[in-house]
Amino acid sequence: MVNLGFSIGDLLFKNPVLTASGTFGYGTEFEDFMDVSKLGGIILKGTTLEPREGNSYPRMAETPSGMLNSVGLQNRGIDYFEKNIYPHVSGYNTNVIVNINGNYVDDYVALAERIEKLDKIPAIELNISCPNVKMGGMAFGTNLDSAREVIKAVRAVYSKKLIVKLSPNVTNIVDFARIAEEEGADSVSLINTLLGMSVDIKNMKPSLSTITGGLSGPAIKPVALRMVWQVAKSVKIPVIGIGGIMNTSDAIEFLIAGATAVQIGTASFIDPQASVKIVEGIREYLADKKFSDIKEIIGLINRD
Repeated sequence: MVNLGFSIGDLLFKNPVLTASGTFGYGTEFEDFMDVSKLGGIILKGTTLEPREGNSYPRMAETPSGMLNSVGLQNRGIDYFEKNIYPHVSGYNTNVIVNINGNYVDDYVALAERIEKLDKIPAIELNISCPNVKMGGMAFGTNLDSAREVIKAVRAVYSKKLIVKLSPNVTNIVDFARIAEEEGADSVSLINTLLGMSVDIKNMKPSLSTITGGLSGPAIKPVALRMVWQVAKSVKIPVIGIGGIMNTSDAIEFLIAGATAVQIGTASFIDPQASVKIVEGIREYLADKKFSDIKEIIGLINRD
C-alpha cells in the first residue's frame, strides 16, 4: 500500500491532487465524468460578495501550448453559493475549499466571516492574484504592502485553514510567500496565470475583449515549476503547485521540486477525468519506485 495523504496543519487530505479554481466549476459539473470524492480536494470557482457578470466576450483564446482567459470572476455571489451550492458540495467526501475574491480588503474580510460559519468548508483560498479584474485581484498580489494588509485582515477573522494564491506577475514571488507565512497563512498556492495577450490578425484587433488575459496550460509549466521550487525552499508552510500540469509526469515534477500537493487546471478542459487519472498515476509511480509514502519524494531535489 502506498500512502498518498498529506496535511495542512491538522487538515488531512487523502491525496495530493486538487482542482484549480475556475477550471472545475463547483464540482457538480464533473459528476457525470468522475467521482469527485476521489480527489484530495476541490477548489471551487472564485466567489465574491455580490454577483458578477464577468468580462465581455470574447474572453477565451487558444494560444500555442496554452490558452488565454479573461472571464473576470463571473459568479452569482456568496448568497447564491450558501443557498444553492453549499448544500450539495457539502456532501462530497473530500475537502471542499472556497476561492474568495474582492475589490477591497473589507470584501475579503466579509467573505471570510461568512464562510467561517459553513461547517463543511474547512479552508479558503485567498485569491490576491487574478489578472482579469480591474480592482482587487492582482492589485493586492503584486504589491507587498497590500498583500500583507489583506492577508493579515483575513487571518484576524478566519480561524480555519488559509491558503494564499500567489501571482507570478511579480519580480520575486518568494517575497510574497514569506509575507503570507509571516501573516499566518497555513499554505500558499502558486502560480496563478501569467499576464499575456493575443492578436486576431484577420480582424486586426485583440483576441480578448480586455486585450490582456491570464495565460495557462503547458506553456507556463517551466515558469511555474521554477517558482514552486524557489518558494518551497524559502518557507516552512506547505506549497501547492499549479501551472500546466497535464499528466502524472508533470505532477510528479512539482512534487519532487518541493510542492506538497498540486492543482489541476487547464487539463480538465481537455479531459474531464484528468485529475483522477493523475491520482492513480502518482500511486503507480510510487509503487513502481518502491516508495511507500508520498512524503519520500516531496522536495527530493532540495535534500542534501
